[in-house]
Amino acid sequence: MKQAKPEQPSEQLLYQQDGHKVTLTLNRHDIRNAISGDAMIDAIVAACARINRDKTVRVAILTAAGSAFSSGGNVKEMRDKEGMFGGTAAEIRDGYRHGIQRIPLAFSQLEVPIIAAVNGPAIGAGCDLTMMCDMRIASENAVFAESFVKAGLVPGDGGAWFLPRVVGLSRANEMAFTGEPVNAAKALAWGMVSEVVAADDLMTAANALADRIAVNPPSVLRMTKKLIQEAQTSSLESILEMSASFQSLAHQTSDHVEAVNAIIEKRPAKFTGA
Repeated sequence: MKQAKPEQPSEQLLYQQDGHKVTLTLNRHDIRNAISGDAMIDAIVAACARINRDKTVRVAILTAAGSAFSSGGNVKEMRDKEGMFGGTAAEIRDGYRHGIQRIPLAFSQLEVPIIAAVNGPAIGAGCDLTMMCDMRIASENAVFAESFVKAGLVPGDGGAWFLPRVVGLSRANEMAFTGEPVNAAKALAWGMVSEVVAADDLMTAANALADRIAVNPPSVLRMTKKLIQEAQTSSLESILEMSASFQSLAHQTSDHVEAVNAIIEKRPAKFTGA
């Protein structure tokens, strides 16, 4: 495994690659990693596009600096009617469509598996951001709240689509209608996260999961993720057809040949993406 690449730091979002893994770190702990500002939105969307272009990337981790994962929208800007929260109703609608709603679209188009390493409170759009990820590991300090109703708002960034697919309709309704927080233990019981660990062990656990994913063939990982995504909204017939097409491509790869030989020869496989 090659050494971590030095990356130019971004004020909003840190991007670091270590071999086949990329770690994205929300880096505005001074505002509890709010994600409603244009700079943060642009940084997240650009990072997703960068990962898709880089075929050496097999898995990503999303985490945050400071004590909070993300507070979602900047409540001071809401109060002052600034940024995406200012203007007429039509202007606010366009602000959402061309602003924060670009994030769920970027995550829906992200080709590699991504793990949310949730270090602290994930509130409102911050909660939804974790739901956009494929897997979630939580620190004992993590709290999840679909709290838009507490601010007199509706889930404006896709939470109404993502949350029920993760926790089921009844629990999603409970979270959205009450706005009440769910702690890490309950999140684990509800299947919202797959693991809860001590705060100091969070990134170790996230990297361990990422390593278990990154050992696999990169093109097959991307196709598998696409199949699972499409299966959420497509018919069985459509998914079977797509699966047959993807499988025909997988059978022709050098990585498939290497995988079969490694199984027969009882040795670790080495995949190249070919």
